[in-house]
Amino acid sequence: MKIIILGAGQVGGTLAEHLASEANDITVVDTDGDRLRDLGDRLDIRTVQGRGSLPTVLRQAGADDADMLIAVTNSDETNMVACQVAYTLFHTPTKIARVRESAYLTREELFDNDHIPVDVLISPEQVVTNYIKRLIEHPGALQVIDFAGGKAQLMAVKAYYGGPLVGQQLRQIRAHMPNVDTRVAAIFRRDRPITPRGDTVIEADDEVFFIAAKKDIRAVMGELRRLDETNKRVVIAGGGQIGERLAEAIESRYQVKIIEMSQARCRYLSDTLESTVVLQGSASDKDLMLEENIADADIFLALTNDDEANIMSSLLAKRLGARKVMTIINNPAYVDLVQGGEIDIAISPQLATIGTLLAHVRRGDIVSVHSLRRGAAEAIEAVAHGDAKSSKVVGKAIEHITLPPGTTIGAIIRDEHVLIAHDDTVIESGDHVILFVVDKKHIRDVEKLFHVGLSFF
Repeated sequence: MKIIILGAGQVGGTLAEHLASEANDITVVDTDGDRLRDLGDRLDIRTVQGRGSLPTVLRQAGADDADMLIAVTNSDETNMVACQVAYTLFHTPTKIARVRESAYLTREELFDNDHIPVDVLISPEQVVTNYIKRLIEHPGALQVIDFAGGKAQLMAVKAYYGGPLVGQQLRQIRAHMPNVDTRVAAIFRRDRPITPRGDTVIEADDEVFFIAAKKDIRAVMGELRRLDETNKRVVIAGGGQIGERLAEAIESRYQVKIIEMSQARCRYLSDTLESTVVLQGSASDKDLMLEENIADADIFLALTNDDEANIMSSLLAKRLGARKVMTIINNPAYVDLVQGGEIDIAISPQLATIGTLLAHVRRGDIVSVHSLRRGAAEAIEAVAHGDAKSSKVVGKAIEHITLPPGTTIGAIIRDEHVLIAHDDTVIESGDHVILFVVDKKHIRDVEKLFHVGLSFF
């Protein structure tokens, strides 16, 4: 697939890295020559320096025969104009734009071929907000992912020493929970993936990914680890777009405080939010944190744009007694360094956003793609079409499907029902199939499984 990416920042650069490794023809456009040189040195891609909204620059990038334009610069207006130019002059089939300003996002009538021709809108701030909200709602989870509109969930938890299943085989899950169906999709042990089998023994500190119907998630978590107390008090460091959106989303259910440096921003937040307490100051100020009883906080969230400030305020909050600490980290190199120590969960906005973008790039009928383990693995929701003659999966039991190495089928959503995958489960046309892929070099093979042969037509 020939893809033009506008913007070589964190999102654009991470996306180029993902797509270039999957045999796509990638061109990255940016005004910053240094960023382009860095990407060009590391990846097998073309780069073009210039403003991505200009027709001459788009033509130089190959817009005449591009399959897709992904505009993820820091300017909403540049992204929208680039999509308009690509549609009008080059008839680009698929146009994706990052739009951050909520004043645009709330007016859906703007975005169609008669006005601003954007096929897919991506709002990283909203994606990250939803991601954090799910973590707050599920104490003890390291990652929570919805499939099929929330009917099924994939969740990652760390198995703790003395937990009900630690030291026992996976096949015993059913004996522990005879009325709940679930499947362990993957296990990461000391950062290495283990393909789960019936005789696999869970060890303390394993990162366990399991899938179940949403109504059964809490029961399964109770088997893998003690259930954490329900969160009540949330402290947010940083009143930017993510901090504001998160507070707005949760303030009716939790006691929320925001700590923000800017006096003008504090006034705006005070006027906009209903019950959130807004404090002016620095989350790295020990006296302020003690004064605001940070030791009583169930969750401390560092959501500023400054990685170092987020890390330092998170370490301080943890030392002062905050029960759980989550931190946004923009630099991917920092994520693995900080998670799991004093900082409970490190959140990469780029990886959270990449999954949304990848769902529109994948071949086959891919509904959603989610990056797991900081990009080391992926969870994919694909729709099965065709019949036994035209499809490699329809009409076949899972045990008879040749899956790529490191790939497991976790569940099938059929109409309103969540069917946990077992060897004798037969896939039908229209099923939403949830796959877990720990070796990303086999992504193309997974996509091919869901291609429909010509006999279907």
